[in-house]
Amino acid sequence: MSRMGDVLAGFHAAWEFESDSVLIRYERGIRTPKLLQALGERRVPLAALSAVTLTPGKRGTVVLRAEPRPGADPLMEAADGQLKEGCDPYRLVLPAERETLAEYYADELRAQLTESGPADRFLVSMPDAPRSFKAYDGKASFDGRTVAFRWFWTGASSAKWKAGDQSFAIGDLSGVEWRSPEVFEGHLRLLLRGETQPAQVDQDPAAVVFGLGYGPVQESLPFAAAVLAAVRQSGPAPVAAAPRRDPADIAERIRHLGELHQAGLVTDEEFSSKKAELLAEL
Repeated sequence: MSRMGDVLAGFHAAWEFESDSVLIRYERGIRTPKLLQALGERRVPLAALSAVTLTPGKRGTVVLRAEPRPGADPLMEAADGQLKEGCDPYRLVLPAERETLAEYYADELRAQLTESGPADRFLVSMPDAPRSFKAYDGKASFDGRTVAFRWFWTGASSAKWKAGDQSFAIGDLSGVEWRSPEVFEGHLRLLLRGETQPAQVDQDPAAVVFGLGYGPVQESLPFAAAVLAAVRQSGPAPVAAAPRRDPADIAERIRHLGELHQAGLVTDEEFSSKKAELLAEL
């Protein structure tokens, strides 16, 4: 491996190579994506990585990327493929003239990777609780043991008001479902062990709904990842899949989506994409 302490600096981040890990430090500049700024720095054990690639980037750059093993990083598990390319914490973008140096470090890293396939536990740590953020219909908080939702009268549905403010012990959860606030119907849902939950998140007291300006990625995703990591540490139960919607509910959601489209509140692209997503849940 390269000498311990070697640093490869790129746009928005720098990688420091150590004997058994890579320490990634993210810049706090105005051009750095807010999620990366919020992460600050992350120590990624080599055991959490399965591959390293170097590919051409945009506008005279190259991209060095470390591929995390499935199940090794709670942040990537919670994101479930929804992060935009620029927010990928495993990408290091460098000027094209540094391609030879980047290839050297890529080769050095590849030689050290001995693990592949899914990890049986999280290997990348999340920052400690407490954590909190504001959603459209309530405030979510997590102290490391309990997740609490406090409803806002301006946004919460009558079903949530009727249920009252909620508190969930980590031991009662099987996982989390995070849908980015940058897409239609963004939300954070806590998955409860052995319980059937409402299909619509705005009716589910175990979920908060995002909206324009609410639940930003840099706050809600690390929150979801911290909860997921705590759930995994509390017991061996796997993360439960989200409950499937029944056809009547799908039809109603598509009808509502069509009304938003006709009113000009949803673009043609957003309408087609979300409709296909809903139909795929049948």
